[in-house]
Amino acid sequence: MSSHPRVHEKSILVVDDTIENLIVMEEILAPLYRVHIATSGPLAIKNALSAAPPDLILLDVMMPDMDGYEVCRILKSHEKTQQIPIIFVTAKSGVDEETLVFSLGAADFIRKPASPPVVLARVKTHLAINDQRKLLEDQVEVRTSQLRIQALELDENRLEVIRQLGRAAEYRDNETGMHIQRMSRYTQLLSLRSGMGSSEADTMQYAAMMHDVGKVGIPDCILLKPDKLTVEEFEQMKTHTVMGYGIIGKQKSQLLQLGALGALTHHEKWNGCGYPKGLSGQDIPLIGRLIALADVFDALTSARPYKKAWSVEEALSLIQREIGEHFDPELARLFLELRVFLEEIMEAFRDG
Repeated sequence: MSSHPRVHEKSILVVDDTIENLIVMEEILAPLYRVHIATSGPLAIKNALSAAPPDLILLDVMMPDMDGYEVCRILKSHEKTQQIPIIFVTAKSGVDEETLVFSLGAADFIRKPASPPVVLARVKTHLAINDQRKLLEDQVEVRTSQLRIQALELDENRLEVIRQLGRAAEYRDNETGMHIQRMSRYTQLLSLRSGMGSSEADTMQYAAMMHDVGKVGIPDCILLKPDKLTVEEFEQMKTHTVMGYGIIGKQKSQLLQLGALGALTHHEKWNGCGYPKGLSGQDIPLIGRLIALADVFDALTSARPYKKAWSVEEALSLIQREIGEHFDPELARLFLELRVFLEEIMEAFRDG
């Protein structure tokens, strides 16, 4: 074999069971490329799957035991080697032969006896094409990564706006800031228990954060009144549901749509005695039924200027009594099963 200096970056694997053909190919290629040889199909596959695979393969068709077609099929089936350009070197001719070569995923073919200028031109062309493919893939990967980071940042910014929107009502309602954290997590927990996937349950959690945003439109004399509200005052307090729906508005975002529905319907009751529309049963949107349980439980177990905090036992007993009255029976029973997890959330997000 020739002893041309192998100083070039690109490597070519030449596969042929005839030594004379290998010598000819190496003489043509060695001045420009690092040349490796394989005298059989199995050796070619071993070389291609090695830690340093070739940049291009020149593959003979007619070889004993395993012909070039089978070698090509195997290499194109492996993720590691499927992108390596393969150029068949064949004495066969005809439309059927050409069709088969390209159907196997080969990049090109060269007729025997191979002309040095043709070999060099085809090799150079397909190496350049492969380099452009790799460059494009790298650019796509980089851009995809950038877009993924931007999307995550956008999602986080959007969720932070939603959190702050929820907290706006808390600050006016003498809340400590933990009510939204707790009740939204109760909503997420109940969503998961009801069979939702993690992504859908997360959406329910974030939608729940907006449930009381309409309270920003309730006068302080009513919202902050330490005593029982009059009938007229309570009627005005009820309007926070409709105002919340209006503040969020009609949006394309599924999350904001759910947030608006949650704000509007979280005071509806299973028996139809809630507000603002007196919806009953499953006519109440799911997000409203989920929030109703989470919101009432947190309100009962939280201390306020006008009341002491109820124990978990007392709060769950009330929910038990209100199954089929205030609360969706199926969701309420699931909620009662979550006591240990509810207490963990209470401990993690304590007031003060």
